[in-house]
Amino acid sequence: MKTAHDIHARYEEVRHRLPFATAAGSVCVIDSLMDIANEIDAFVFDAFGVLNVGETPIEGAASRLNALRAKGCAIRILTNAASYDRAGTIAKFRRLGIRLADDEIITSRDATLHHLPTYQWGIIAAEADTLEDVPAPATRLRDNQQDFDDAEAFLFLSTADWTPARHAMLEASLRMTPRPLFIANADLAAPRDDGFSREPGYFGHLIADLTASEVRFFGKPFGEVYTLAEATLHGTAPHRIAMCGDTLHTDILGAAAQGWRTVLVTRDGLYAGLDAEAFARDCGILPDWKLERI
Repeated sequence: MKTAHDIHARYEEVRHRLPFATAAGSVCVIDSLMDIANEIDAFVFDAFGVLNVGETPIEGAASRLNALRAKGCAIRILTNAASYDRAGTIAKFRRLGIRLADDEIITSRDATLHHLPTYQWGIIAAEADTLEDVPAPATRLRDNQQDFDDAEAFLFLSTADWTPARHAMLEASLRMTPRPLFIANADLAAPRDDGFSREPGYFGHLIADLTASEVRFFGKPFGEVYTLAEATLHGTAPHRIAMCGDTLHTDILGAAAQGWRTVLVTRDGLYAGLDAEAFARDCGILPDWKLERI
């Protein structure tokens, strides 16, 4: 999956596993989120492609968040990045120059760990991840097939150190004995400074295609992470919440399924340099609003 067309096509192939939502009637083009700030009480932002691309902040993003706060709008970051614990995620945004309060960030990792049953977990994680927030017995999976075979269930947090050989061990183990696989980042891909990375959702769908194991996805577009965000917004009506994201099948579809309004951001993320509206028409996932940058 090297291009946006590849990623879009794969999302359509796995569409049957994604939530259902009714499309917006039409797409309204706006110049700035300030254009709709009187209609919205809470703006929820994806990170990759909206606030940053890899380790590079997007120009004007931090100041726009501050302007919306000054107008009285609540701000939340809703990210599918599960490689860091909460402290690590907040530290990353600080490095990017984005000021966040603790309750302003919700991650797919939060949603996954909130729903984690008691198993002996085999965990796929970055080497730098301490796993201190995982509330269950766990073994970090590396290059020992026996560790894969001994796990009662699997938790996929990060592709940072994932290799074809390790994926082959996971697949072989699950073909032999199907067990639950929890995917803590439902994204297929994410925009980076040097192109698109393959994310845990990509490998989760491969496993779902090939084995009888229960594969459960967390993060956008799946509802648990949106419900966590709503719980921090103190009864804000869904139609007064706007999700701002760069990806139709995750940010826009999931928010629409939750009854939120939606804003597709086009300049820096998945559809950078392309006709984002053509992709939207192709899959029938239409945002309420579209703009280049927030």
